[in-house]
Amino acid sequence: MSVCAVPGSRVRSALLSLSLLAALVPGAVAAQPQAFTQSLAASASGEPAIADWYRGTGFRTLWTGPADAERRAALLAALAAADLHGLPRARYDAAALTAALAAAETEADRGRIEVELTRAYLAWAGDLTAGALTATKVDGGILRDVPRPEPQILLQRIAGGDPQAVLAGLLPTSPIYVQLMKAKLDLEAVIAAGGWGEALAMVPLEPGATGPEVVALRDRLVRMGYLSATASAAYDGALQAGVQRFQLNHGLVADGVLGEGTIEELNRAPEERLQSVIVALERERWMHIDRSVRHIWVNLPDFKAKILDEGRTIFETRVVIGKNVPDQRSPEFSDEMEHMVINPSWGVPRSIIVKEYLPLLQKNPNAVGHLQVLDRRGRVVPRGSVNFAAYNARNFPYGLRQPPSDANALGKVKFMFPNPHNIYLHDTPSKSLFDHDVRAYSHGCIRVADPFDLAHELLSWQVDDAEGEFETALDTGKETTVKLKQHLPVHLVYFTAYPDARGRISYRRDVYGRDAALFEALSAAGVELPGVQG
Repeated sequence: MSVCAVPGSRVRSALLSLSLLAALVPGAVAAQPQAFTQSLAASASGEPAIADWYRGTGFRTLWTGPADAERRAALLAALAAADLHGLPRARYDAAALTAALAAAETEADRGRIEVELTRAYLAWAGDLTAGALTATKVDGGILRDVPRPEPQILLQRIAGGDPQAVLAGLLPTSPIYVQLMKAKLDLEAVIAAGGWGEALAMVPLEPGATGPEVVALRDRLVRMGYLSATASAAYDGALQAGVQRFQLNHGLVADGVLGEGTIEELNRAPEERLQSVIVALERERWMHIDRSVRHIWVNLPDFKAKILDEGRTIFETRVVIGKNVPDQRSPEFSDEMEHMVINPSWGVPRSIIVKEYLPLLQKNPNAVGHLQVLDRRGRVVPRGSVNFAAYNARNFPYGLRQPPSDANALGKVKFMFPNPHNIYLHDTPSKSLFDHDVRAYSHGCIRVADPFDLAHELLSWQVDDAEGEFETALDTGKETTVKLKQHLPVHLVYFTAYPDARGRISYRRDVYGRDAALFEALSAAGVELPGVQG
């Protein structure tokens, strides 16, 4: 899809306005150049980047001069189509700019409009390449500092290049982004056609059932594209397979049985799914990563960790993520895995020490006996020498550590990508948690269901006998660090809508409510769903 794709009526209106301006501007330029530069300078005075650009170019126009028609038309068409990207088109307001161009009568008018167009271009280009929101301001768990492009560079590009090519070059290049844009258009078409029909009754069904509830289930799956049309009123094998396809696509246990969880997901309206896709587009604008290289991808709402190589999944495992409570939700960021630790000890995080263990130790100095007490130099301190009651959460001077053992909180191996958030992947003795559908139980780190298999996979890239070397280190019972010869990018992400391997969008539950907060922020910025535009 062209970056400047826009409904035909908008294009015709814009071109008509531009033709009127072309007839107006040449004479005005010759008559009042001083008025133009004074108006432009005054309009740009509060925005140093724009003011510096025009001073540096001798107030040469980008948009409103006789030779700027192609650049101007390309920009206005791109701005008018901003909602195709889930961007707040009112922020750039192509219609208002076009109307202002048509109404321009003086050089002072033209100077103001020149700045307005530049301001709109910089805002649109920045939003398209780095997101319309500052992620960290919406949720403290989104630790992505996405740099916005330098205004001078953006202005240099549009001033010296082919306008269509420059604007198209600002689009995110990931195929994921294109697939999400298509999903947005598809959902908007569904909404325009009336949606997916009536919500299903909260009546669980199993294969073999018959009746109107089965017909309603079949009709909804047909409308959603998970089942071919049929007149059967029975919960037969075809319907069961359709339910399973839906369940797989929504992170549910694919048993083909219509339980309450599956009904809840089936009953989500297309407008709600569209919100997820719009948020995913914004998230994708933050993801300036190279997906062609081998990397670890942990999608928190999916409760899975994968190793991807040139887009192909070569390893996958279930994970447990942080609890949905303040200070324990797993954050989103990217880093590089550098090493693994076999038979790790667990240095208890300060927050856990003072919130959970210090109160226990104050009541009973022998509590949590599996943990060693350490002084500031890392030396083990006899418990009898410490008066725990003399300290509080602010001044407690000791650390706690759990030595390597079968019961160690980190299990038998941890995978390190050193970061200031103290987040890593690790084994766990609490294996039963991986049987749950929603797996949010940790203090923030990522617990891995198949840690030995992950270790074997990582080691297989640098040694001939990965399993043998791992087992040899494991059998010593001693803490052993194994460096990775090739560091591996790790991306902790949060997508509730994301294309699967076939390009179909799969959906997950908003376990932390982050996407709801992001959509609320996007709405406040001006993003609108179909049917509510002003």
